[in-house]
Amino acid sequence: QLQIVESGGGSVQPGGFLSLSCTASGYTLYDFTIGWFRQAPGKEREGVACIDSTGISTLYADSVKGRFAISRDDAKNTADLRMNVLKPEDTGVYYCAVHWDRTPGTCTVVPSDDLWFYLGQGTQVTVSS
Repeated sequence: QLQIVESGGGSVQPGGFLSLSCTASGYTLYDFTIGWFRQAPGKEREGVACIDSTGISTLYADSVKGRFAISRDDAKNTADLRMNVLKPEDTGVYYCAVHWDRTPGTCTVVPSDDLWFYLGQGTQVTVSS
């Protein structure tokens, strides 16, 4: 059974940097699209970034484009989200999710529960001065 653990969250000042990790066990991520999502208190879940099973195609929410970078290492069964120039509005619980990649070469950051499997507990990111 596939299990996912997110890690790397913390508290940083605006302009700071964090790197989140998504570690899978019980199943290989090789055939999965991987996405990062976040949810701030009182707000709906928001898509942040995704990467397809080939690792070639990525997509970012406009709010993080140019600041965040998603990557994957199938040998380690992990995916990372490097977050630069963090802003207070980046605060939230970050989740890693997966789905079978039926369309290699594309991915979506739409946080649909009909598409994505959210299996982890998330990791808290707080950006505050």
